[in-house]
Amino acid sequence: MKTLILATAALALTAGMALAQDTTVRLGTEGAYAPYNFINDNGEVDGFERDLGDELCKRAELTCEWVTNDWDSIIPNLVSGNYDAIIAGMSITDERREVVDFAENYTPPSPSAYVALSDDADISGGVVASQVGTVQANHVVDSGATLVEFATFDEAVAAVRNGEADAALADKDFLFPIVEGETDMMFVGEDVPLDEGLGMAFRKSDPELRESITAAIQSMKADGSLNELIVKWLGADSAQF
Repeated sequence: MKTLILATAALALTAGMALAQDTTVRLGTEGAYAPYNFINDNGEVDGFERDLGDELCKRAELTCEWVTNDWDSIIPNLVSGNYDAIIAGMSITDERREVVDFAENYTPPSPSAYVALSDDADISGGVVASQVGTVQANHVVDSGATLVEFATFDEAVAAVRNGEADAALADKDFLFPIVEGETDMMFVGEDVPLDEGLGMAFRKSDPELRESITAAIQSMKADGSLNELIVKWLGADSAQF
């Protein structure tokens, strides 16, 4: 199986070499979703997706640069041409496939989770905070709880601390450091599976770029280097390939 994956990836990578020898590919990210992506003390994009994106560009022989964009307009600005791909902790969903195409997932499906200040927080009928435009926000609406949306997941968690919400719903990998680092914040309720994993999004008019990146992702899965990045940034308990 690995031999087949590597052979397929090698063909796609070769086909993609001509894609951007003289073209800079712009990678759009949020820069506000640690440990996936954030702005470090030097003012640069950092995190799991920075390491991953740089390695994918290297393997695909692409020259890449990073662009930051607010989450709520990240897909419209891809479609309008402000950058060439999104790598921003974006869950692969059928709804998003109507607008963009995804490369193969670079994380396995992993659960979302609720956090609250007490284990009796009302997550089914109370007020639940989440980030605007996410699969988590959609789930809160479907659950019957009252949704309050924020520009970032950090603000959604802060709303719980401030008493504006009974709980917050976000990716569990994002919430782990918060729960481990704060004695008053805890996981409540059951984990919630919501997506097919995280993926890079592309304009539907850019199939060659998407295929080139998919081949690079496949090569990282085959040699184990993608799992190494997952462990480094998301922890050994995170789902791996």
